[in-house]
Amino acid sequence: MATHSWAVVLVLIAAVITALGPIYLKKSTDGGFSFKPKKLVKNRHFIKGVLLYFASTLIFIPALKGGEVSILYPIASTTYIWVCLFSTKLLGEKMNLMKWSGIALIILGAVFVSIGAG
Repeated sequence: MATHSWAVVLVLIAAVITALGPIYLKKSTDGGFSFKPKKLVKNRHFIKGVLLYFASTLIFIPALKGGEVSILYPIASTTYIWVCLFSTKLLGEKMNLMKWSGIALIILGAVFVSIGAG
């Protein structure tokens, strides 16, 4: 089965949306966090984080129909890259050489998988 370009695009969109999920979940812990249902449903950052994960899954599932999982799932690993970039921008976290090296390895791995697909 060939992997269609639209499936790759959907996976990339899902990866970006997925990466925003933990950003909002992290923000949901500001000022304390509680597993009490009443507090959870009032925590707008928690709700956003969960909804982003749900939305990305709804995008990812149709993408799987358009290609090979062995090609698409490594592309989904770009989520880790997006999380690092979003965490620096939206949470003020710092990146160091080891983190940037990890990102480079993720990119290299995704390239190797895509070359192996051809």
